[in-house]
Amino acid sequence: MACEEEIRGLICDIGRRMYEKDFIAANDGNISVRIDEDRFLCTPTDVSKGFMKPEMIAVVDGQGRQIEGPIPRTSEIFMHLEIYKALPHVRAVAHAHPPHATAYAITDAKLPSGILPEVEVLLGEVPVAAYDTPGTKSFAQNLRPHLKQTVNTILLSNHGVVAFDQTLEKAYFHLETLEMYCRILLIGMQIGNIRPLGELKMRELLESKRRMGLADDRCGG
Repeated sequence: MACEEEIRGLICDIGRRMYEKDFIAANDGNISVRIDEDRFLCTPTDVSKGFMKPEMIAVVDGQGRQIEGPIPRTSEIFMHLEIYKALPHVRAVAHAHPPHATAYAITDAKLPSGILPEVEVLLGEVPVAAYDTPGTKSFAQNLRPHLKQTVNTILLSNHGVVAFDQTLEKAYFHLETLEMYCRILLIGMQIGNIRPLGELKMRELLESKRRMGLADDRCGG
């Protein structure tokens, strides 16, 4: 695993990417990385992730208590900790408000599956967590029904998206994949009817995914 200094730099780099991609605006979004069993780096509150410096990064324990850092930690740390608690393999969490994906989060429209093979392999099914006030423990607890090995990205109702994986770059790429997928869907709907892969091709795709060692509830993974 990279040293803490390198991880701080990577958090700032991913924050800039999120900001430059318009996944976040102003002081939106938050990022965390597990650096020890009970020690986490996380972004500070009220700081633009596009202009964040490594020395601004906070350190918290498994209860969300701040150990280090000149600026208070993100108010949404409980969401991150809920994910780490449920999924020990997860080492990084990224939360943002990518506009096309968040458009699905604020409507009753169901995010369709079985459309793009890359999305089925890299993301699989993307659940929607119920809304509660961001930053509260009850908001974080709403993720619990969806936290399992086959999930790496969750839509947050009326809020945004959270993605997580073994590395921060992978978590960020899940945000990118979902946002591009939602953008393609919304453009496609303006042109015509969305054409699904079909049951046979989906079975073949899920079998390929199983052989790759990627878990998916739909293929008994």
